[in-house]
Amino acid sequence: MNDKLYKYLLMLGDNSMILGHRLSELCGHGPSLETDIALTNISLDLFGQVRNIFQYAAKLKGANTTEDSIAFLRTARQHHNCILLEQPNTDFAHVIIRQYLFDAFQKLQLENLCESADDQIAAIAAKSLKETNYHVRFSAEWCKRLGAGTSESNQKMQEALNHLYPFSFEFFEQNEIESEMYSKGIGPDLNRLKDIYFSQVKTLLSTAELNIPDSPARHTKGKSGIHSEYLGYILSDFQYMQRVYPNMQW
Repeated sequence: MNDKLYKYLLMLGDNSMILGHRLSELCGHGPSLETDIALTNISLDLFGQVRNIFQYAAKLKGANTTEDSIAFLRTARQHHNCILLEQPNTDFAHVIIRQYLFDAFQKLQLENLCESADDQIAAIAAKSLKETNYHVRFSAEWCKRLGAGTSESNQKMQEALNHLYPFSFEFFEQNEIESEMYSKGIGPDLNRLKDIYFSQVKTLLSTAELNIPDSPARHTKGKSGIHSEYLGYILSDFQYMQRVYPNMQW
């Protein structure tokens, strides 16, 4: 049970960790000072959530495992994030669409995890939900502002949505571990959340004057450790210090 719970925690933490790194790449490059600071703060929130999850995972794993070893010493195939979160910061439209698609899912997931039979997960979810409520308001408002803005901003948002929306279906590709966590009352039933999620997303996108793309869902396997080429580049930056200076401490 501990091994499966450990792997489930990696799935929860890796999504926030990889997106947190993507947002950290934008520090100093936001379209305005206020937005730059907001994105940086969201990145810090996500890393805070990751720390809580990985500290718990390290305790379960034992054998001198730490939150740092989990974060910095795994290969790409040992990461279990959804592929949406790896997608590059092509432009501000891609940043916002990617953020909203994740935030809307994360809010639903955390609301359910607050009722988890695992008290530690429930406590982490309750704390994280307070931050995520802000995240989803931020990304949703930017979706509406840009989607229903100028013809150029609408076009860029639509292009970003066309590319990123098909990745969102991976959130609900419930694997064996997620199914077992649901059966034990630890994790949510992703099949039940799916209809709620897409209903909320479609309502927001309609308000933003954006059209749901006709392209089919992308059958990705990020949660199984099969990733896009982008993850390798992310990890080469993210893990550099620990790889070059093993066991270094601040």
